[in-house]
Amino acid sequence: MRRREFIAILMGGVAAIRPVAVLGQQSTMPVIGFLGSASADGYAPMMAPFHQGLAESGYVAGQNVAIEYRWAENQVARLPELATDLVRRNVFVIFVPTGVASVLAAKAATSTIPIVFVIGADPVKFGLVASLNRPSGNITGVSFLLNALVAKRLELLRELAPKARLIGFLANNENPSADSDTTDVRTSASALGQQIHVAAASTDADLEPVFVTLVQKSVGALLVASDPLLFTNRNHIAALAAKYAIPTIYDRREVVAEGGLISYGPSFADVNRQAGNYVGRILKGERPSDLPVLQPTKFELIINLKVAKSLGLSIPQTLLATADEVIE
Repeated sequence: MRRREFIAILMGGVAAIRPVAVLGQQSTMPVIGFLGSASADGYAPMMAPFHQGLAESGYVAGQNVAIEYRWAENQVARLPELATDLVRRNVFVIFVPTGVASVLAAKAATSTIPIVFVIGADPVKFGLVASLNRPSGNITGVSFLLNALVAKRLELLRELAPKARLIGFLANNENPSADSDTTDVRTSASALGQQIHVAAASTDADLEPVFVTLVQKSVGALLVASDPLLFTNRNHIAALAAKYAIPTIYDRREVVAEGGLISYGPSFADVNRQAGNYVGRILKGERPSDLPVLQPTKFELIINLKVAKSLGLSIPQTLLATADEVIE
């Protein structure tokens, strides 16, 4: 067989196993579809790590890859339309960095275009992948399984505010994982003998009334769920926690760096770097089904001493000694 004929057959086979949406893009710059349920401003701290991960795979936005952004601006109902729009755009891969609702919208829009997610929920439980090691289908990504960290974060809050009879849990009731998150919190609290008050906010306007209710119910400390809307409104939440003097624990360093009290969770910068690397590997031809869902191995305890001082809190030496970072 002649070499040219062999190459033609080989390329035909490659085209046959690639997503249909990719065809027709082979002579142009590949396009990444970026589907976010939050806002560009809210997600800004995660962009540099994502681009770092892309660069590790040899891709630089504007040079050898383009990115089409779609933001729902915290309006979950818009996600299906935005996901469908990216599919019509014939993107090469869809990156979904902001929660289960976004991934479900992307999954409903396409079964062929690769999807890479970053979520805190169990992707198997929500039917996104067959298993963590063997995702199957067209979806993979990074799951930081924050639900498994609830007990640890409750313990940290109890150590920080030992006199708190009632601890609040703030969730977004429009998040598909809100019910399971709340169940996990209640289960962990019951094991610790801790009373819990669940509060819900689905818009920025809900937050102040929530904090007023927390004060009325004598909530002594607060646990904030891992949620795109709540992360987008992190500065507002931190300001309200300071205003009403409620010690609050968050899921990531970025909130504490911008005025939150304490956080415990994985490095979200590293999580987004890993996701960017997966997007790049898929651009190079790897299949999502061959890329196991990644999970973080390092978790960070971050404390903001300036905020603690403003709340009149004395941070126990045991926490300071184990903290990965203390912001002064």
